[in-house]
Amino acid sequence: VSIFSGNFVKYKKYSGSSGITVTGSASCDFESDLVVWRGSFSAYGSTPKRAYQSIKNSAEVIRQYLVDNGISEDELSFSSVSISQRWVTEYNDDGKRTGEYLDGYDLYQTVTVTSADVDKVDAVSRDITKLIESNIEFESYSPEYYYTKLDELKLNLIEQATGNAMARMEIIADGTGADLTKLLNASLGVFQITAQNSNSEYSYGGAFDTSSRNKTATITVKLNYAVD
Repeated sequence: VSIFSGNFVKYKKYSGSSGITVTGSASCDFESDLVVWRGSFSAYGSTPKRAYQSIKNSAEVIRQYLVDNGISEDELSFSSVSISQRWVTEYNDDGKRTGEYLDGYDLYQTVTVTSADVDKVDAVSRDITKLIESNIEFESYSPEYYYTKLDELKLNLIEQATGNAMARMEIIADGTGADLTKLLNASLGVFQITAQNSNSEYSYGGAFDTSSRNKTATITVKLNYAVD
């Protein structure tokens, strides 16, 4: 009976439902060191050949514009061309549909710029006046910002969050007169990467902001220790 009772007490002492559980956190601000900017353009032609020649000319104007503004050839890429038919529907005076005919072809293409020179690409993405003046139907999308050393940053944050949890754990143990004996469980929260100085909300599966150049990364670590 005494052996059984001793084992039961030991189980209760070290079970995950006992002891002290503390959550530590860490965060840091950082600046993106990689930018991806995309733009799309289109062209029309009465025949596939004319449409293709038109979009080919537009692509060359765009390429030259980017190169003239400091974008190197290895920093930009063009997607394959997609094509769709343009149909026109005819109606009579009574508004009744009488038929439709093929009126030409619309071609679409996307250009992507990927660069470590964030300032340069930011400037180019904001000023596409020359392209518009060249009668190119160009649509500029918002740049996407990334950080190439994210794995290293995450490891540093985990270390800091763990140290923060331990510091809190020791304060609680000292305040209650308990002695920490054994780590029962440790769990890592999801990473939250949000825009810096914003009211961005955390998400259950983790946030990953790409719209802001300056970001804040946050992580939590939960520790559960048995106590005497």
